Amino acid sequence: MCKGIKFTYFANYFLLFLRFGPTSVSMATASVVVLFKMAEQESSSTALPVATEPKKRRAPKAPELPIVERRNWLIHQHYIRKDYETCKVFIKEQLQETNGMCEYAIYVQALILRLEGKIQQSLELFQSCAILNPSSTDNLKQVARSLFLLGKHKAAVEFYHEAARLSEKDWEINHNLGVCCFFIKNFKHAEEHLNTALQINKHHKTFMMLGKVHLLTGDTDKAIDVYKRAVENFPENTELLTTLGLLYLQLGKYQKAFEHLGNALTYDPNNYKAILAAGSMMQTHGDFDVAMNKYRVAACAVPESPPLWNNIGMCFFGKKKYVAAISCLKRAHYLSPFDWKVLYNLGLVHLTMQQYASAFHFLSAAINLNSRMGELYMLLAVALTNLEDGENATRAYEQAVMLDESNPLVNLNFSIFLYNHGDKKAALDQYQEMERKVNLLQDSSSSAEFDPELMDMAQKMRAALQVADNVVWTKPGKDSKSKPNSAAATKTPGAPLGSNQALGQAMSSAVSYNKNIQLPTGASSPDQEPDVDKAPSPPRDPPGSPVPVQTDKPRSSKKKTKGFTHALLFHLLYELSPLFYTTSVFD
Repeated sequence: MCKGIKFTYFANYFLLFLRFGPTSVSMATASVVVLFKMAEQESSSTALPVATEPKKRRAPKAPELPIVERRNWLIHQHYIRKDYETCKVFIKEQLQETNGMCEYAIYVQALILRLEGKIQQSLELFQSCAILNPSSTDNLKQVARSLFLLGKHKAAVEFYHEAARLSEKDWEINHNLGVCCFFIKNFKHAEEHLNTALQINKHHKTFMMLGKVHLLTGDTDKAIDVYKRAVENFPENTELLTTLGLLYLQLGKYQKAFEHLGNALTYDPNNYKAILAAGSMMQTHGDFDVAMNKYRVAACAVPESPPLWNNIGMCFFGKKKYVAAISCLKRAHYLSPFDWKVLYNLGLVHLTMQQYASAFHFLSAAINLNSRMGELYMLLAVALTNLEDGENATRAYEQAVMLDESNPLVNLNFSIFLYNHGDKKAALDQYQEMERKVNLLQDSSSSAEFDPELMDMAQKMRAALQVADNVVWTKPGKDSKSKPNSAAATKTPGAPLGSNQALGQAMSSAVSYNKNIQLPTGASSPDQEPDVDKAPSPPRDPPGSPVPVQTDKPRSSKKKTKGFTHALLFHLLYELSPLFYTTSVFD
């Protein structure tokens, strides 16, 4: 625009020069100079800014990752896809480029080695990660986990404490500290850490572990409270429901046990633990056919379960099918050759069938595995008595009396044995000890029920020894069903069962004692019976059982005469190990 104005003024100057000539050039020049200056001022005051094109914005350049992190994303992708072989290849390349200084590559390689079962090698790599990054709680937790898997629980506790100092509100650290303390038998600290973990996060695995701690310390009430809280928070967890049901079953609270086991089967009809527990409860009450139906369902899930075949065998025993019972029990023994309960049951069935040599074999094996159970020695003494080995039978009875402080049946059988061998004074001492145990059981439990056979044999023995009747037997009512799987002649609901669950129970019948005796002359019972009634032939029907099937009768080669019998009532304890099977959860 400024150039155009200047051109206009120069054009006007040229026209003046042509029109007026050189005389007026000076005047024209002065006027043109004035006009030119005015034009410059005007152009400088009215000049517009020059238009400029906007610059294009360039995209920011991606930051270049350091070489130690370049392949981490690729390693992670293959690891979560479980493509471990390819993952190993990238890990190797990454470690070669970084001279072994890539923390993430070492960490993933250690995880893969642990999955492959190479715990020691994984521990060394996790320790390398902890050296590269000592402030990482994940590295310390993985080192502790590897130590735990190697059985070094105390060392694992130290690393977990170090990780806890870096991260206080960590559920996993507190839970695993409780598990480690559980394995080193430090139950007090285990309870503290597990309670802390529950305050941070209510996890069903923490509830399970805390319940196990209370059970091993003998506090069943606290354990039940823990499992109740767990069921409230996780009402559909079948493991918690089954465990709580088994605890109620141990305490004799069958209604609550059936309720929780039924809920577990509602959510998971194929839960074999709940099926076994429900079946054993029905078996306890003599419903052998219903229990067998339950066991058929469980057999589809766990066909090689020793507890399953043990319970099936005792169902056949309750139905008097002894050959089938022995077959099932021997299968359970094949699957679990060091289970003393199976051997106990095999000895019991052979005693009932009067196969005393076989009974001695299995009972001796059971005693080698569990030498603290008085009833095993009592049954062994019965077998030895029928094998005409009175000296060893006496030793077995003495050991049974020494070990068993609550079962009156042991003293009653020993009293009968001593009386049959002419030692009336010692027989009287054992009979009085039996009376003392009966009175203690009645005082401790108002609902104590004694087997009718035990009461009958005690009354006959009292008549033979001519002692006063100091025991008032609590006989069951007409509508009450004597449980065919009675524990030692009585049932004490709150009896502690240690760390295992009592299931699958059965009751043996009396086995006739071949050496019979006659009462002394002049001895009479209150019912004016000069002699003891003839011994019942084995086996008899369990109280409340269905119509017996008359098959597989036991053989008897000796003629029965009037005399005493050994009242072989017993307590068949079956242990459902998954209830207190200890596991640790870290991931």
